[in-house]
Amino acid sequence: MEQLPSKEAILKWIHENPGLVAKRDIAKAFGIKGAGRIELKRLLKEMEAEGVLARKRRTYRDAEKLPPVSLLTVLPPDTQGDLFARPMEWAGEGEEPKILFIAKKGDPALAAGDRILARLTEVEGAFWDYEARLIRRIGSNPLKVLGIFRAGAEGGRIVPIDKGADKEWRVARDMTMDARDGELVEAEAVGRRNMGLPQARITTRLGDPAGPRAVSLIAIHQHGIPDRFPDPVIAEAEAMAPAGLKGRDDLRDLPLVTIDPVDARDRDDAVYVEHDKEAGNPGGFVIWVAIADVAHYVRPGSALDREARKRGNSTYFPDRVVPMLPDVLSGDLCSLHEHVDRACLAVRMRIDAEGHKISHRFVRGLMRSAASLNYEQVQTAIDGHPDDATGPLLDPILKPLYAAYGALKKARTLRQPLELDLPERRIELSEDGKVLSVAFKERYDAHRLIEEFMVLANVAAAEELVAKKTPLLFRVHEEPSLDKIESLREVAEASGFTLAKGQVLKTAHLNRLLEQAEGTEFDELLNISALRSMTQAYYHPQNFGHFGLALRNYAHFTSPIRRYSDLIVHRALITAHGWGKDGLTPQEIESLEETAKLISDTERRSMAAERDTTDRYLAAYLADRVGSEFTGRISGVQRFGVFVKLDETGADGLIPIRELGREFFHHDPETQTLMGADTGLTIGIGQKVTVRLTEAVPMTGGLMLELLALEGAALPQGKPRRGRFQPRKPGQRAARDAKLKRKVLRKRK
Repeated sequence: MEQLPSKEAILKWIHENPGLVAKRDIAKAFGIKGAGRIELKRLLKEMEAEGVLARKRRTYRDAEKLPPVSLLTVLPPDTQGDLFARPMEWAGEGEEPKILFIAKKGDPALAAGDRILARLTEVEGAFWDYEARLIRRIGSNPLKVLGIFRAGAEGGRIVPIDKGADKEWRVARDMTMDARDGELVEAEAVGRRNMGLPQARITTRLGDPAGPRAVSLIAIHQHGIPDRFPDPVIAEAEAMAPAGLKGRDDLRDLPLVTIDPVDARDRDDAVYVEHDKEAGNPGGFVIWVAIADVAHYVRPGSALDREARKRGNSTYFPDRVVPMLPDVLSGDLCSLHEHVDRACLAVRMRIDAEGHKISHRFVRGLMRSAASLNYEQVQTAIDGHPDDATGPLLDPILKPLYAAYGALKKARTLRQPLELDLPERRIELSEDGKVLSVAFKERYDAHRLIEEFMVLANVAAAEELVAKKTPLLFRVHEEPSLDKIESLREVAEASGFTLAKGQVLKTAHLNRLLEQAEGTEFDELLNISALRSMTQAYYHPQNFGHFGLALRNYAHFTSPIRRYSDLIVHRALITAHGWGKDGLTPQEIESLEETAKLISDTERRSMAAERDTTDRYLAAYLADRVGSEFTGRISGVQRFGVFVKLDETGADGLIPIRELGREFFHHDPETQTLMGADTGLTIGIGQKVTVRLTEAVPMTGGLMLELLALEGAALPQGKPRRGRFQPRKPGQRAARDAKLKRKVLRKRK
């Protein structure tokens, strides 16, 4: 038998001959034939197990070296403008090597995230380890997969968490990123699929599937929210160039400003106000609202359009955004960044001193934002503490905005839209995704100002298209059903308030009820009950009005970056005014009802995903406080238990019926109460409670509670249950329920 070479000799030869790394090449180099090849195979497997060699298909290479031809991912340019890349297949135990990309004449421009096949040359004496020259660009949009990693002898597999997934993914030993069995991982497809399972490379270890960093990813996949743009969509977006002035009104001299949350990435609306100089309108204002011209970039029937319609809207989570449009559009070309030219659709609206709209005029223009501001910054400036950005803008721009808002508030008071007071929660996360705090967002007049301007612009868009007899999608909010209003009336009367009866319901009636309860212990109860009595808003090509806003004509026009409905309205305006060939097509008009149904559904899907994510984050935040006591109010009553909204965080938890005491409780769905069969204890919506947190499950977002006190008093003890429960016959049960209902109503009056 031939003498086998040492492991050091094999490793040295592989390093010196990177192009000849198959087993037969190694055997030929060392003159190994016949049965000696079996021993060579054993030796190579041993070296592979030790981590000295890395095997790919039938070839071997030094595990601490990169192959001469490698797949790389381009990194963002450094401070000197140099492009570095990281290897997509690194099997070594040491630090990942640094790779400098050397461009040659004729190479395409590369950007961060691009994947390339490159030829590597090892270098010495530099702070980088390899230099790379482009062979070809592979793309920047690999297929992503999210799932649970299951470790195996040859690496492992990924079991996707998507319910619709019908296949697992194989992960080679050198592509696992040392993921542990049971971890949630994000991976991307690699290589070509020949036979067997497709292959993936783990790119991110997300840890415990119940951990906070995984929360939004799980919601995205559970609700089927598309979070990967297909390659044609990315290519189409990257090919776009900024719009020019041709065919547009030049609005660049108007000092429009954007006012958004401090962490906003996309800015799709800008505003400007001046005093109306026309005769006959003393104390009036001219309000400009300019909106990003997304229709210029997203053309009907394009890959971008099909993907945007499928998504329907952007979805927002505490740690990420799933956008409707690729970032090159939503974060750049369509976003109204300060001091850059941007295409827009703008509306010039004249209002009188009482806030009533006198007239409006739409234009397709080119604007240049004078400043990108945030709500708190603007409010602080108006309150007398401007900063360097808002100081020069205070008198010429910000004060006129607030003056016009003051007029619009007068018109709003007369119109009486529904004034629900339901504070929004803000979840603050640390860099590693843990919940640092849960608080209620502070609302400034700056928020309300922008909201009023946007409502006015939306009304103008709807009225314009109605007048021009152009099809569009309305934002519809129908009045609540009689049954829902009757339930609200019962809750109000049980709380000591009245809701007008025997007349056509208007939002003014509901507002009077909410005003009665304001500042009382029933304030939150009636706000929640009023919200639950409302129907859900939706999109439709027919106009059924907007009950909540007390408006006859209303359409969404102001957020085309994040809502497909607004893009449809933009196209309708383009068609109505003959501004170009990128307006509403006959095919789109024909399918408006189908589109309305689709985007109404995607909106509900996003709301459910956002709600589930918030619940999971709250459960994770409270998991360390199991056993603690909290105060709250009963927000829902069901046959199986009672829902409680906690005062501190706004989280919702369940007190199971078995935890309410030892007695039997009768459920009345009409009065939304539970009554104890022995003690007569009545539990209903809005009552103050003290509870103990018994369980918090981050994976599901579930909170289980134990009732300790009701309205400040300890619970009365009912008789212990004995023997087997015997349900009453239907007739007996109906009589018993009627008697209980009369008793409940007497007790609550």
